[in-house]
Amino acid sequence: MTANEILKKYFGYDNFRAGQAEIINHILNKEDCLGIMPTGAGKSICYQIPAMIFDGITVVISPLISLMKDQVDSLNQVGIPATYINSSLTESDYLQTIQNIYHGMYKIICVAPERFFSDTFISMLNFLDISMIAIDEAHCVSQWGHDFRPSYCEISKVISSLSKRPVVVSFTATATQVVKDDIIKLLNLQNPFVLTTGFDRENLYFSVQTPESKKDFLLNFLEDHKNISGIIYCSTRKTVDEVYERLCNYGYKVSRYHAGMSEKSRSTSQDDFVYDRTEIMVATNAFGMGIDKSNVRYVIHYNMPSDLESYYQEAGRAGRDGDKAECVLLFSRADVVTNKFLIEHSSEGSHTNEYQKLNEIVDYCNTSKCLRSYILEYFGEVPNFDNCNFCSNCNSQIEITDITVDAKKILSCIKRMNERFGAGLVADVLKGSKSAKVKSFGFDSLSTYGIMSEYSRDTIRDLISFLVAEGYIKSIGDKYPILALDVKAVDVLFSDTQVVIKKKIERILKPEKNRKNDFESLPFDNDLFEILRDVRSDVAEENNVPPFIIFADVSLKQMSTYYPTDVDSMLKISGVGSFKLEKYGDIFIETIRDYVKVHDIRKADVLEKPKTKNNAPAKADTKLVSYELFTKDGKSIKEIAEIRDLTERTIEQHLLDCYENGIDINLAKEVNTNFEDEIYNAINRCNSGKLREIKDMLPDEVSYFDIKLPQASHSPWAVDSCQDSTKALLPLM
Repeated sequence: MTANEILKKYFGYDNFRAGQAEIINHILNKEDCLGIMPTGAGKSICYQIPAMIFDGITVVISPLISLMKDQVDSLNQVGIPATYINSSLTESDYLQTIQNIYHGMYKIICVAPERFFSDTFISMLNFLDISMIAIDEAHCVSQWGHDFRPSYCEISKVISSLSKRPVVVSFTATATQVVKDDIIKLLNLQNPFVLTTGFDRENLYFSVQTPESKKDFLLNFLEDHKNISGIIYCSTRKTVDEVYERLCNYGYKVSRYHAGMSEKSRSTSQDDFVYDRTEIMVATNAFGMGIDKSNVRYVIHYNMPSDLESYYQEAGRAGRDGDKAECVLLFSRADVVTNKFLIEHSSEGSHTNEYQKLNEIVDYCNTSKCLRSYILEYFGEVPNFDNCNFCSNCNSQIEITDITVDAKKILSCIKRMNERFGAGLVADVLKGSKSAKVKSFGFDSLSTYGIMSEYSRDTIRDLISFLVAEGYIKSIGDKYPILALDVKAVDVLFSDTQVVIKKKIERILKPEKNRKNDFESLPFDNDLFEILRDVRSDVAEENNVPPFIIFADVSLKQMSTYYPTDVDSMLKISGVGSFKLEKYGDIFIETIRDYVKVHDIRKADVLEKPKTKNNAPAKADTKLVSYELFTKDGKSIKEIAEIRDLTERTIEQHLLDCYENGIDINLAKEVNTNFEDEIYNAINRCNSGKLREIKDMLPDEVSYFDIKLPQASHSPWAVDSCQDSTKALLPLM
């Protein structure tokens, strides 16, 4: 098969994304490669497709254990035989996996670095036909990267020791020029083809906010973003616990994750979030490196991270499916203090690099420039726009204030203090502080002493931070940086160059248009989308994988836009390949057929696109029909399905929805009550709550409907039929 045929059959896409085809072609020509592609750009496909074309096996090295499992699950779900080897395997699972590898059962093997270096694994590599070694998160090899892993420095030694050198490819989402050079050198890539597709994530809305109360800001934000997945990053375990408890008290479905929790608790928390059992993850940066969850709609940094590379990678966990998502950084001066403390206590030795990176992200938080262009320039990319119209600096109403006079006062004070002191003492002098330190240096006799006494000390510090971010002042040093005049200061002091500060007076979170993301401008049928999400959850639990592995939200939205009711039309949906369609496409097609029939959606309506979202009957109408047939006419689920020409699964869901919304309905006659105790015991024993795991504990005669009903309420089987159908319908309206 060709690369394009594999792309469609296994991954369900008609076209490659930017850079993918180019890298794949070079890999197929047996060339080493380095791909620098933003999160969500499809790096993994660049080596997965060649892996299917090469005769031998591809080994993927990754430090991310949880990501390995998700990637292997995704590959197996689309029909690509893959496995992983890492510390999460039991001894028996490990031995079985090794045996399967020797029997040629896999095309792709994901391995953690520590296993890759073992003598046993190296011996196996020399025995097998290894066509390619792919190194994920390649920036980990560089000490100048934000996530240095010493073990990565040993990779090239292992590769050079192999009897036959395979093609070596490496990928990362973020890399400055020095990190890029390190990757090529330290991984010993041979005359590699290097491709940087660009760092811009055009679907992400970047925002920096300095709220008076982070707590209030967060609660207001979440009130406007209900029922969607998001991550909240905090700098310390204590803050994670505080935010988690607060959100729980407000009734949100929340998970938390930090190194102070037990491994079991972290694993359960992560699974709950990945499987959509909770909507919000509150975590330290220990969480997320290995998370491939595609439908994260926002990432909030409750505290400022220590560097821009970490921030961009963590923020990039939003919107991996290409849909719009928000990345909000909440900045306060206390975050700078916390990060300095963490840097000093992280390890021994010089922290020059860490402090430099900290200063760079502080400048990002203080700049009035377009945030997107600031990030791109940091990574060495020249943006082709001045304003992206998709960040808080570009999309807020701006009040321009001339601060030339204040800037001159600050610059003059720094000069008169001989450019030897930090921002705190400079602010004290400008404020007119009577502190012993100010007097001991004789700074109370300077002409600049007290010339900004009308401002608070914090305001002066903010103005200094702004001048640093805009290149008027240099911050020199690590732990205790001093201020010195930068080149632009001369023009202000001697040429009367104007200095203005742009103050955001209104935040616009949801602009009407993204620069490029046109799909979201198409309205989709939200009622159908929610139904398909429920179907996806059921299918995911039955297959014991996260829902996004079945189909991404983007795929469900396209289904809810074009209403595919047959195989040919379903294959036109992005992300739907022939393998997935054959495996579990029938249930989605049946669900859409039922929906189209119930709501009398005609092809003309779909082509006009879409009238159905606002014109379709309310979901309660069709549920009431099923409810009336069940309660008043005494029809069984099977009979109702035949009468209405719908699937039994659809009728089951109608009745379950009625039941869960407070309508009294006697479902006992449809439930296999012979196994009531066994079902309750299985539910209690299953920590994950997954339908598939519960069903595996029970006899074959027990159906998924038998299990779903007890989970819907504390009193599952029974209750009397509703006497007043009009009253019963009210909770659904």
